[in-house]
Amino acid sequence: MVPKVDKLPKKHKLLILGFAFTLLALLIIPTEKATASKDSNVDALEIGKRYELAIELEKSQKLVNTNQQQTEEQAPQLNFKQFKVKKGDNLAKIFKRAGFSATTLHKIINTNKQTKKLTKIHPGDILYFAQNDEKQLVQLKYPLSQIETLIISKEDDAYTSTLTTKQIERRTEQATGQIESSFWNAGISSGLNEKQIINFADIFGWDIDFANDLRKGDQFTLIYETHYVEGEYIGTGQILAAEFINQGQRYDAVRHTDGNFYTSEGRSMRKAFLRAPVNFKYISSNFNPRRKHPVTGRVKAHRGIDYAARTGTPVVASGNGKVIKSGYSKYNGNYVFIQHGNKYVTKYLHLHKRKVKRGQKVKQGQLIGTVGATGRVTGAHLHYEFLVNGVHRNPKTVKLPKSKSLPKSELAKFKPNAEVLLAQLEQHRKLQLAMK
Repeated sequence: MVPKVDKLPKKHKLLILGFAFTLLALLIIPTEKATASKDSNVDALEIGKRYELAIELEKSQKLVNTNQQQTEEQAPQLNFKQFKVKKGDNLAKIFKRAGFSATTLHKIINTNKQTKKLTKIHPGDILYFAQNDEKQLVQLKYPLSQIETLIISKEDDAYTSTLTTKQIERRTEQATGQIESSFWNAGISSGLNEKQIINFADIFGWDIDFANDLRKGDQFTLIYETHYVEGEYIGTGQILAAEFINQGQRYDAVRHTDGNFYTSEGRSMRKAFLRAPVNFKYISSNFNPRRKHPVTGRVKAHRGIDYAARTGTPVVASGNGKVIKSGYSKYNGNYVFIQHGNKYVTKYLHLHKRKVKRGQKVKQGQLIGTVGATGRVTGAHLHYEFLVNGVHRNPKTVKLPKSKSLPKSELAKFKPNAEVLLAQLEQHRKLQLAMK
């Protein structure tokens, strides 16, 4: 039989109450060990599963950030001063203005081939100089173009150079025009620049004489590249495709990966002869076998075409060949005759200067002389003749040898791209003409 508490002795009652309070305190107040045990029960780890140590990563990231910050703080911040090249300037003058010696200039210029580009400075160019606390040149920047910059840096007692290039973003645009007075004016009106107009004429220069064959109402369309660097327009690029409708006849050309132009059938635009040996301007006299001579007034066969142009205008060989005559006569003035194979001969009369000699081999487009007014003439012009088997033919209409075609392997690559570009040309032309 268990004794009642109230009947226990006073000493025993105190011991029981002390033990009870101690036990209660242990249950209510958790220790660190108990807390850890509780947490481990809630976030139990699974066997075979990988866990990231977030605390360790934070420490690692802080270490990396600290190292980067220290590196950036250690790297010197260069302060550049710019100097614009003035008319009559040279590198010696610019370096003196910038506060650097002729010895430094000599050392830089003779570093390598790249640094010699500094000798090609032009008025308007800008050079950027940076120096250290000892007033030594530590870096020089020279923008060669909108996309290239030459950087010359000091390393110990020597200089090194690098050429940085910005990436060009290429976009495409289209233009369409119709001739009212001249191809030049029509090109300008359609938004083309001088370079694009000349390049367009060069593409079709084997088929069309831009100084003589054009008519009012002729149409042209082209797709060309525009170039941007960091979102800023820097100029136009290559013509990708073009068409010209001349006197109702349509000519087309598409640029291939080899950089040359071909028709939609893959036939090269480049032929054995150019239609005109001078850049298109205008022609004062056409081929006319019953023409009256402008000086004597007598009827005399005019077996060629006169290209009126300023004295000094370049004259080029219309085809590959060999110079068989280069001299001067009372009537022809300075002249050059070129033999092209066994069948063709071209003649260039009244030149101001001759640039080739007898027996010299020439290539199509090579400079052979300049327009002048030598011999029996009334003004500066080039007289151009074209002979086939010794017989004079009209240079405008004479049938020329056919051009070569792309090989089948290249044709398979060329045609799909050509079809897309030519379809875009036609669509753009129709749209623009419909809007007028």
